[in-house]
Order: sequence, then structure tokens, then C-alpha cells
Amino acid sequence: MHASCQVNILLLSVTHLSTTLCHVISHASTCPPIKLPQLHASGNIQLPQPPASTTGEEGFPPGKPMSMEQTMLDKGAEMIQSLKPDFLQCAVYDSDDTTGRLIGVEYIISDRLFEALVPKEQKLWHSHTHEIKSGLWVHPQIPEMLAKPELESLAKTYGKFWCTWQTDRGDTLPIGPPALMMSPQAASLSIIKPELVKKRDDKYNISTEALKAARREAINEPERINPQADYWKQHGICFAIDIEKTELKKRAPFP
Repeated sequence: MHASCQVNILLLSVTHLSTTLCHVISHASTCPPIKLPQLHASGNIQLPQPPASTTGEEGFPPGKPMSMEQTMLDKGAEMIQSLKPDFLQCAVYDSDDTTGRLIGVEYIISDRLFEALVPKEQKLWHSHTHEIKSGLWVHPQIPEMLAKPELESLAKTYGKFWCTWQTDRGDTLPIGPPALMMSPQAASLSIIKPELVKKRDDKYNISTEALKAARREAINEPERINPQADYWKQHGICFAIDIEKTELKKRAPFP
């Protein structure tokens, strides 16, 4: 398991959910207001529904043509698909600049879905509570007060992140098999380098320490974090994909 790739992602503020909307936009500061998804008490994540509008003769909403930023925002929203009420999928980039590279995909599920997984599968997932409570998970350009409901919801979720392009180690192309990423935790092997935190904070004019202090009381922790998640932290064991030669078959069992 390689921690460096996801750590780098987080510190570039390519955080998992609503900020992905800004990753495909040339200038994040031009993002229009985003209505954030909510995880309801039932454990279901519900994405906001578009407002009803009156369309013109050709089926387009009345008013000015959409700007490039608005168009790209719509495209970004399409990347965050809700396939089920408590399941999200997110495209992950290494930067929100115009040179940002697609480096992987993360799946996010509610605690209800996670508890239904078999233990063998649960070992591949990580919790999100520490990322949020520590101030590492941020929403650039979105006031903390507006982001609070989403943060409270996402603190209860679990993620599985496959990194397909490890740009942090200098790869100029996607090389080798995908790597299963772990998330930052309050453990020595995943402590974030202070200089990277400062670089992120300076870029977005935020303070991780201030966010951490504010969220200490504002964001409630889940009643329980399943110990099968963050398996490396609990047991010192990680998982990696290896490539092996195998006989080519026209038909094979699936999965």
C-alpha cells in the first residue's frame, strides 16, 4: 500500500467529493455556488436536484448562454454520479489547475453499506473521520459554515481509492498496476508533512489548524468506526496488486 499518492492529493485539495467539481475548471475561484450533497439520517447520500426551469422553444433554459466555467462545472458534476442513494463515485485529479492530471477514482459509501460488506472486502476501505476532523479535507472557495452539513455526513462514510497514476513519485505516464491508497490517520506512518500542509494552506488562503480547532466541536464523530477499515493501522498489514501472466481464456468466471 502506498500512502504518498493520496496524501499528495489531499494536500493539493483534490478532496474527494464536492471539490472535484472545481478540478475540471480552469479557475476554481469562478465556480458558481455549489449545493452540496447530504447524507441523511437514514444513511443515504442524496445529491441535490436541479431546480425546475422553463425552457425555450429549442429546449434550452432562457437567459444568457452558459459560460465555459459553468459548462465545465456541469461536466464535473457528471463525474460525481450517485448510482445508489448511499454510493458516490469521484474522479480524482492531482491539481485543480489547467494542468491537473486524472490520477484515479474513489468510491464512497455510507456506513450502512460498509457494514453490509464481508470482512475481506472491508479491509480495502478507509474511514474519513480523521481527514475531516483534522482539517485536511477542505472545500476551497466554500465557506466552512456552508460545508458543515456535508462534512458531518461524510465523516460517517468510507472510501476505496485506486490510484492509477502516481505523479507524486515523478511518473510522467500512468505506470504499472493501480495502487490501493490509504487515508491520513493519527498514526506515524500517515502523518502529513507540515511543509505540504503549508503549501496547500497558502494556495487557498486557509488555515488547517483553525479548521481543526473549529471542527473539534462543530463536527460530530461517528458513534463507531468499523475496525476492519484502515486495516493497515490496526494490523500493520497492507495490500498491493501484482501483475501475473495467465492463460488467455475466451470465457472466464466473473467476478
